[in-house]
Amino acid sequence: MAEVITMPRLSDTMTEGKVAKWHKKVGDTVKEGDILAEIETDKAVQDFESELNGTLLYVGVEEGNAAAVDSVLAIIGNEGEDISGLTGGAAAPASGGSEEKKSEEESKTENNSTSVEQTSAEVPAGVEIITMPRLSDTMTEGKVAKWHKNVGDTVKEGDLLAEIETDKAVQDFESEFNGILLKQGVEEGGAAPVDSVLAIIGPEGTDVSSVGAAKPAAQSSEKPAEQKSEAKTEEKPTAQAVSSSSTDRVAISPLAKKMAQDKGVDIHGIQGSGENGRIVKKDIENYQPSQAKPAASAPTASPAAQVALSFVQGEDTETPNSQVRNIIAKRLAESKFSAPHYYLMVEINMDKAIEARKEINSLPDTKISFNDMIIKATAVALRKHPQVNSSWAGDKVIHRGNINIGVAVAIPDGLVVPVLKNTDQMTYTQISAGVKDMAGRAKSKGLKANEMEGSTFSVSNLGMFGIETFTSIINQPNSAILSVGAIIEKPIVKDGQIVVGNIMKLSLACDHRVVDGATGAQFLQTLKTYLESPLTLLL
Repeated sequence: MAEVITMPRLSDTMTEGKVAKWHKKVGDTVKEGDILAEIETDKAVQDFESELNGTLLYVGVEEGNAAAVDSVLAIIGNEGEDISGLTGGAAAPASGGSEEKKSEEESKTENNSTSVEQTSAEVPAGVEIITMPRLSDTMTEGKVAKWHKNVGDTVKEGDLLAEIETDKAVQDFESEFNGILLKQGVEEGGAAPVDSVLAIIGPEGTDVSSVGAAKPAAQSSEKPAEQKSEAKTEEKPTAQAVSSSSTDRVAISPLAKKMAQDKGVDIHGIQGSGENGRIVKKDIENYQPSQAKPAASAPTASPAAQVALSFVQGEDTETPNSQVRNIIAKRLAESKFSAPHYYLMVEINMDKAIEARKEINSLPDTKISFNDMIIKATAVALRKHPQVNSSWAGDKVIHRGNINIGVAVAIPDGLVVPVLKNTDQMTYTQISAGVKDMAGRAKSKGLKANEMEGSTFSVSNLGMFGIETFTSIINQPNSAILSVGAIIEKPIVKDGQIVVGNIMKLSLACDHRVVDGATGAQFLQTLKTYLESPLTLLL
């Protein structure tokens, strides 16, 4: 008997879902556990698996369209079964009102690299139109940081086409097709909206001048000729590095790649079971950490990061903003002007913390920093003060069940915040290793998008630069951020005597909509106790 599957509620704030991609089409056999579709919510894109066995008889929401939670998403039943009573007489998939739209949706291919129907001209046989991919849940446009293939080059499935700069990181974008690169829809250094034409691949000699006609992609302020000339001269020193890194490319299916990113699995440590060693879905599902090979060294910094700015006295110069810096600026402004910030400050006597660190670092193969100790103490303090580990959501406050601390890291383009998941359950050495690893990859733009999502609280440390005290802007949707200053020797009163003490100042920025003054003060008092008496962390 046919079963109606409704649009699921995949987050507590979700009211409708968008079908980002169907993995099954009408007539396909479906087994329990198969991925039916990718559903885009207000927070992320999530796989939606079938709980039934049968045949997909009806699709209620077209790929790319949205529908309310609990509306009909699909119908699964026996092949040939009459479902007119469940669809109101419409046994065909929902069409959105246009045969042209239907044709366009059916022409989409794997992993969002799509062959789209063009309104201005027919797409020649064998030609594939690749669109700007959505590489993070908040991405609205992408910038081509570097093309790895030029027009006229032969492209094979799995070849690196370009490096795409999103609002969070620079990511490699691989081809899913074989052919000749016939057109670049976005110049190197230019930006374009998600789903706009990125490239066209097809048989050699095919005329695609009328295919993919669209508004020109956003360009940098430099003239194209000058830009290309500069790119050639600046990138020569790094050509060898790019070439050598390409030997480490991993053949992996789009679904397996997405699963690996979601699970934080290093695909370089997996032996694929697919054709020619290609990593497929089951390889990720069966992955065991012990299979991992030694991690490859972090990639070198991008050419843009390596080129130092030159200044001429008396002459103004301009540097176009990167996509990362534009998004950082936008989000910081939104946070500062939407969340009512207030600040609490406290001095910490770090004498005992210094002694504890010396003892810990005297152990074999152990080296932790004061920042690691502060992160650990903060995580444990948050467990005692859950209100500080919460988020404002308009008509309600969301109390986060996990403690995921974001650690602010400076990069050439601004600031990113990689996240330590379940920080309160980590040891000092795990925190130390995690921070070093993610900070290193952040500076070389090697972080995955999912490694910068899900923070519930943030820590920013400028003490290493000698800054005694400062305040930070809250990293939304967090409700607080801790600013850590330098440890300074100064006179203090101890047991009625003036002695030299090691003092560190902490500043807590709070969103007054979520964290009241007394709540923030109590959290800081608990944190002060943990840092001034490190043994209390064991209680």
